[in-house]
Amino acid sequence: MQRLDLKNYFLFILLLFISFNSFSANEVKATRLWPAPDYTRITIESTSKINNDQMMLQNPERIVIDLKGISMNKALKNLATKVKPNDPNILNIRVGQFTPKVSRIVIDLKNSARVKIFSLPPVKPYQDRLVIDVYPAEKDDLTNLLNKIETKKIVEKQKVPLIKEKAKKKKQVVVAIDAGHGGEDPGAIGKKGTKEKKIVLQIAKKLKGLINADPTMKAYLVRDSDYFIPLKKRVSKARKVKADIFVSIHADAFRKRNVSGSSVFALSERGATSAFAKFIANKENEADLIGGVSIDDKDPVLAKTLLDLSQSATINDSLKLANYVLKEIKKVNNLHKQHPEQAGFAVLKAPDIPSILVETAFLSNPREERQLRSSKFQKKLAKAIYLGTKNYIKSGVSIASTNDPEN
Repeated sequence: MQRLDLKNYFLFILLLFISFNSFSANEVKATRLWPAPDYTRITIESTSKINNDQMMLQNPERIVIDLKGISMNKALKNLATKVKPNDPNILNIRVGQFTPKVSRIVIDLKNSARVKIFSLPPVKPYQDRLVIDVYPAEKDDLTNLLNKIETKKIVEKQKVPLIKEKAKKKKQVVVAIDAGHGGEDPGAIGKKGTKEKKIVLQIAKKLKGLINADPTMKAYLVRDSDYFIPLKKRVSKARKVKADIFVSIHADAFRKRNVSGSSVFALSERGATSAFAKFIANKENEADLIGGVSIDDKDPVLAKTLLDLSQSATINDSLKLANYVLKEIKKVNNLHKQHPEQAGFAVLKAPDIPSILVETAFLSNPREERQLRSSKFQKKLAKAIYLGTKNYIKSGVSIASTNDPEN
């Protein structure tokens, strides 16, 4: 009897050991691929952090990544099926079991590329993630220098006629439209599964159409499809196209489902104007954690934004813009606050561009979620933002000459 119990005991220990090992083994839960104009992102989500080795190979150009402690499964195999023909960087992806304890990913490239690989800790709604960003290879310095010299020669030869031609053209006000979130970052999600990133992109495209139909204005979409852009990169993109106005569009969620209404925010140098504004800013600033930004990503242009002497004047103009937009939005939807609010939104930190963030409505509110899914309601919101921006420009506010062709 005692011998039988001992046998059962060892059997129990063996089963426990097997169960523990199977439970603790690292496993790929999902793979995703996000092609964007600037880069292509691959994410591999797993139950714990993945250790990896990588190497770049030529003739043909390819990236080889070995995932240590990872066995092939359906989720990892599916990565090979997600490459789109119009991907700007990736031609094909192959996956296989390289050794019993290592899975290998081979990324075939369309051209020379540089790669950035980093890990992200768990953050809702994701577990651990390995991120692989594939960028086009940068031209060497000599090529860039030669291009600049050649461009300068052409401009010098045509300087007088070019100036005359530009003088004939009336300056258009460039509006950078930033559809919040995207790619790995879905933003708020409504009870019916409505994703903020999708809704705000639809509104942004409708706003672009209205602006481009106005001969005095020109729109630029910071994000034109479903991919992630870090917050500081959104600002630098707006500055790169010499935007005069920056409008970031969102549709947030709150803890209480009965909370509703539209809001417009500007940047604050000191602190949030209310607990609600602080809550919204903190949520929006978490986008980089969810979307995924490498710890070594830096933007020297924006490093001292809040110390810039022009920031106070820009914030004042931003508040004026916010007031005009708020006046139009209240004709479309109830307002959560009757006046613009301020907080430390990272995406509003351009030192020289009046910038606002529009929370169109709450996806956490069932009624407003239904409205946001409606193309008709989206058009009304887009028109309100357009009219508010137009009225701000017509008010005589001095638009910075950032997009002056002679600058």
